[in-house]
Amino acid sequence: MPTFKAIVVEKGEGGQKAGLADFDEANLMDGDVTVRVEWSTVNYKDGLALTGKAPVIRRFPMIPGIDFAGTVESSSHPQWKPGDRVILNGWGAGETHLGGYAEKARVKGDWLVGLPARNSARGAMAIGTAGYTAMLAVMALERQGVAPRHGPVIVTGAAGGVGSVAVTLLAKLGFAVVASEVKSLSVQTGKATEDIARHIQGVQSSTRNAIDTLRKIAGRMQETNEYAGAVAIAVEQQNSAITEISENAASVAQRTQIVSSVLGEVASATTETRGSADIVRSASESVEQAVSALQREVEQFLQKVAA
Repeated sequence: MPTFKAIVVEKGEGGQKAGLADFDEANLMDGDVTVRVEWSTVNYKDGLALTGKAPVIRRFPMIPGIDFAGTVESSSHPQWKPGDRVILNGWGAGETHLGGYAEKARVKGDWLVGLPARNSARGAMAIGTAGYTAMLAVMALERQGVAPRHGPVIVTGAAGGVGSVAVTLLAKLGFAVVASEVKSLSVQTGKATEDIARHIQGVQSSTRNAIDTLRKIAGRMQETNEYAGAVAIAVEQQNSAITEISENAASVAQRTQIVSSVLGEVASATTETRGSADIVRSASESVEQAVSALQREVEQFLQKVAA
């Protein structure tokens, strides 16, 4: 059996790995239509499958690719014949059934849809499964009678594949479209604005407090300057008092010296007076003795006269 190029994901003891390989056509899975693949897309799910970031692949080995567009090579399905241009989206391709990242694919004919004559295989895959899904969603809205007059339509995930195509389709049909991310961003912006306003108020309050504090500091500094002036005056007065005290001390010392000198003279005079007092006392004693003797003589005389 012939082989063809394919991206094959295999899983071993070291984990899964992906690489370009020659794949044997005999190993294609069951199906009633074989398609020569021309174009495929890289969807988010394909990225997860190739990197192994999520358990997208359910069997190994696996050819990823959840969609493809190409030409029927062989068919046993009554709806398709060789040469028909077809598209496949989903149906487990790239997950449980070998997908579109290969030169060939064998699938069930019921999974295929015809490629419109005005579209190329490349153009169809440019729209891809994301565009296909978005269009199915818009058609579901129309079936429910939703019209532009009923108001705006909110689209979630507007930045993704399905969401971005949905926004384009709805706008083309006249709907007012609001991306949920924009609404969320608006809410976040409002909250951020409020936070900024609160922050500004906090800064203003802090600034006012800082100004009040600076004013208090300035007042304290003025009081300190006044205290310093008063202290300087007091020091000057103290210096004058110390000078006066020094002068008074010198005068007292001089007077003390004079008093000491006078005390010395008094002491000398006292010594002399003490000597004179001794002489007077001795003389007094002599006089007293003489008076006593005279009195005795007078008494004797009077006795003689009386006799």
